[in-house]
Amino acid sequence: MWAAWLGWDQHRDVQPDGSTTGPYEAWQVIGLVLTLLVPVCWAASRRHIAGAVLGTTVGLTVAAFYDWSDDASGLFVVGVVLVMSGTLGVTALVSVVTASVKRDGRPRPGGNPS
Repeated sequence: MWAAWLGWDQHRDVQPDGSTTGPYEAWQVIGLVLTLLVPVCWAASRRHIAGAVLGTTVGLTVAAFYDWSDDASGLFVVGVVLVMSGTLGVTALVSVVTASVKRDGRPRPGGNPS
């Protein structure tokens, strides 16, 4: 998903005042997040929380490292750590909430809803 949403846009945009932005637009990052929510929620609803969290986190971390590793300053490592931390935290939260909503929405074994 990283390659589909972020991999093709590698240039920075120069604004009229001379400042630069990018290389990604907000809609690209939002698209990536929304696209990844589907498999994370699907896996978490089936009680595969570790796979949802670790698979997504490792995948995005490796993709960010590969995409940004040509930065000569070495500061790309900070960005990769931020991607890893953010992905780990958000996917863990989404997975736990999804699993608990799915569990609470079903009748318990034996037909007793309490």
